[in-house]
Amino acid sequence: MLLKCTAKIKSAIIASLFVVAPLHAEALKQISLDYAYYSPESLVVKKNHWLEDEFNKSHTSVKWVLSRGSNNSLEFLNSGATDFALTSSISAFVSRANGQPVKAIYSYLWYVPSLILVQKNAPYTSLTDLKGKKIAATKGTDPYFFLLRALSSSHINVKDVNIVHLQHPEGRAALEQGRVDAWAGLDPFMAAGQLAGDKILYENKNFGVAAFLNTRENFLHDHPEAVATVIKAYDRARRWIIANPQQAVKLIAAETQLPEPVISLQLSRYDLTKPIPGQAALDAIKPVIPLLLSDNILRHGANTEQTLNTLIDSSLATPVVEAK
Repeated sequence: MLLKCTAKIKSAIIASLFVVAPLHAEALKQISLDYAYYSPESLVVKKNHWLEDEFNKSHTSVKWVLSRGSNNSLEFLNSGATDFALTSSISAFVSRANGQPVKAIYSYLWYVPSLILVQKNAPYTSLTDLKGKKIAATKGTDPYFFLLRALSSSHINVKDVNIVHLQHPEGRAALEQGRVDAWAGLDPFMAAGQLAGDKILYENKNFGVAAFLNTRENFLHDHPEAVATVIKAYDRARRWIIANPQQAVKLIAAETQLPEPVISLQLSRYDLTKPIPGQAALDAIKPVIPLLLSDNILRHGANTEQTLNTLIDSSLATPVVEAK
């Protein structure tokens, strides 16, 4: 019991050090982050100016960039346009396996990443009906990986369907306009489609995965105080959403310009109770790896075991979360 108390005190002390540690303005004049409609915490942090309030103390400016999907987010991070990226855990894994120094530092939610939707009057009753048909998905994102798993679970070869690579909102538009037969969607666009009448053709609650807040290895090494400050803001937002669900719906609806029922449906599918990335997140990635290899998403010779073993660094998230 004494050891447990000592450990908790130690974690709280470490967390407090991260919070009050001075940022080196001369070394970090600007910090850049993405925000995304699929990350409710990012919208709360941005709306409330929590990071501006913290970083302005050291004359560090904050720049926000909108990401439309994990692929978009990782492009920003890997090019140096941003210092943080909001992605699915699988997308982060793929990026690191393919040689990018991505490091997952916080898990902002758990979720089942997609559903396969069709128009409400579509004649399809199962995935096998989609053989030879067009399915919209965003390559490099969780809905795309969900689609690969869905096809595999139904014993359908990916070559037996025509995957049309569109960003998430364009995928929904293509389904509504009849330019594709099905869509592997992402919230909140998926929730909007459902409430507009789109029909669920396939769902699988066993395909749940984590979503990560990531940074680059060198940024984590060079600016641990800044990384800890960002994690602290995200965890504050996570706890605020849990404690204030109705206010969260209103805030996110205003930020996304989407109806509140859409946001309510979106948030109902998110689990915000597992913020420290760990083995469970890695275990959820493992079943997808064979599909990533067979679809040539991973580079030839990628060391998947090493990638899994080095993807996560929870050393800053742990004291922040446990101190609450």
